[in-house]
Amino acid sequence: MGEGASAPRWWGAASRGGGRPRSGSPGAAVGSRWGAVKDPTAVERANLLNMAKLSIKGLIESALSFGRTLDSDYPPLQQFFVVMEHCLKHGLKVRKSFLSYNKTIWGPLELVEKLYPEAEEIAASVRDLPGLKTPLGRARAWLRLALMQKKMADYLRCLIIQRDLLSEFYEYHALMMEEEGAVIVGLLVGLNVIDANLCVKGEDLDSQVGVIDFSMYLKNEDDIGSKERNVQIAAILDQKNYVEELNRQLNSTVSSLHARVDSLEKSNTKLIEELAIAKNNIIKLQEENHQLRSENTLILMKTQHHLEVTKVDVEAELQTYRHSRQGLDEMYNEARRQLREESQLRQDIENELMVQVSMKHEIELAMKLLEKDIHEKQDTLIGLRQQLDEVKAINIEMYQKLQVSDDAMKEKNEIVSRLEDKTNQITATMKQLEQRLQQAEKSQMEAENEDKKFKQECMSKSENLQKEISRKEKQLVQLETDLKIEKEWRQTLEDDLQKEKETLSHLRVETQQIICLKKEFLKLQDKNRQLKKICHDQEEALQELACKLSESKLKIEDIKEANKALQGQVWLKDKEATHCKLCEKEFSLSKRKHHCRNCGEIFCNACSDNELPLPSSPKPVRVCDSCHAFLIQRCSSNMP
Repeated sequence: MGEGASAPRWWGAASRGGGRPRSGSPGAAVGSRWGAVKDPTAVERANLLNMAKLSIKGLIESALSFGRTLDSDYPPLQQFFVVMEHCLKHGLKVRKSFLSYNKTIWGPLELVEKLYPEAEEIAASVRDLPGLKTPLGRARAWLRLALMQKKMADYLRCLIIQRDLLSEFYEYHALMMEEEGAVIVGLLVGLNVIDANLCVKGEDLDSQVGVIDFSMYLKNEDDIGSKERNVQIAAILDQKNYVEELNRQLNSTVSSLHARVDSLEKSNTKLIEELAIAKNNIIKLQEENHQLRSENTLILMKTQHHLEVTKVDVEAELQTYRHSRQGLDEMYNEARRQLREESQLRQDIENELMVQVSMKHEIELAMKLLEKDIHEKQDTLIGLRQQLDEVKAINIEMYQKLQVSDDAMKEKNEIVSRLEDKTNQITATMKQLEQRLQQAEKSQMEAENEDKKFKQECMSKSENLQKEISRKEKQLVQLETDLKIEKEWRQTLEDDLQKEKETLSHLRVETQQIICLKKEFLKLQDKNRQLKKICHDQEEALQELACKLSESKLKIEDIKEANKALQGQVWLKDKEATHCKLCEKEFSLSKRKHHCRNCGEIFCNACSDNELPLPSSPKPVRVCDSCHAFLIQRCSSNMP
């Protein structure tokens, strides 16, 4: 197949044309039906898939027998690239260019670098190759470099996943758009066991002709290896896969270590920059320290200059402090008086509280006694009611007996009437009956009298009981009213007690505030004592300074007067001054010369013992007796 040839139509021809049956045979009818049913593009995809399987399998087996390190002249490897080229060209769309129609596989392969960032290096190296002029040559070089990197399967897997992007380059029925493309990508993973060492730079990839040699894939019984060799090959392949996986893990650890080294270098540079910045800051701080020291000296001079001004301010503050102290003393006396009043009020409230507590206990005892009395009265009422019920029951029994006696009287009257009828017959019995009748009448009269007396007694007892019940009810009502009054009184006492507790808590808060004010007042007194002490020290220091200043002013005025009196006089020469002016003794090593810088007189060290202490000099200075000017010791005769 040539370079510009279209998709491999000969696959369909091989399946349909080669060994075509005659028209009259039954195979012709079957072939016609098969061609009518099967899609030619599906047949092409199946043939290309089978061819790719054979090519990859033959390449792996031959590489393992050959030594697994292949070069570009190895025939099974060349056939593999030819088969991959046909697979990638299947269903490729024709693109229009300025001069002619273009149909190349470089477009989809160039798209891989956008989907897989690691493929950018291959695409850049392919574009930089000097001998490649056509897109097909670049695609062939790309396939060879991908095989050497052992990432051809990864690159093509990223490509077939993005089918929306592949639709720009392939038809919908192309091999790369269907499932056969995913199967071929899976088969390409097995090529990772092969090491290929291909020279792409000097090879003419533009003018190669891709023709598949089927003789390589025909089986020969002599070439079939033994089982032991297959086992060895499988073991070698497993070792190869293990080594490659280990290499990948080591590459990942190396990349992570490189990243850590980069981060450490960045942090080191940052620390160096921060160290330089810190050094610059230290230098600036040292300069600022020098400036601050100079400013400190200036401030000390200014403070010494403004000492007299501060003395006036201190006196003013002392006066204000005295006035404020008088106000604080008045406030303290007022607070003390209020504290005494509050403590007296608190004592009175506590006494009242004790009285109220005792009254509360008495009220509680009275309430308990009242409750006990009420319970006793309720028990007596219950007993009286029971007695009343018993009296009522007795009355009912007596009334029933009375009815029974009435019935008996009626029966007796009937018997008497009957007996009167039989009087003539029974005279003897009549007398007896009359006697019995008299006795019965007597007993009846007695019973009636007793019944009347009992009724009267019951009536009197019931009246007495009713009076007692009414009296008890009145007492109960009175006790209930008294109990209500006691409850109201107790409630008022509890309210008063609550109010007293609130006032007591308020007084406690006020006492706490008074204690805090007392502490603040004590602190103010301490501060006042400290300020008084500081003010007294400052006054003494000012007095001493004033005395020294007055003495120095007097001496300066004396010196000025002596200078005015002695203006125009000339110093004596050493040769002329041989004797002291005061003691008139000759100068020697023990009697050294001292010259007055103002009047020019020369004295000995014994006569010029008048010394004056100066604040700027650590030692006292000798002063002239006549003009009080400073004396200078003559160390040589040439001194003017």
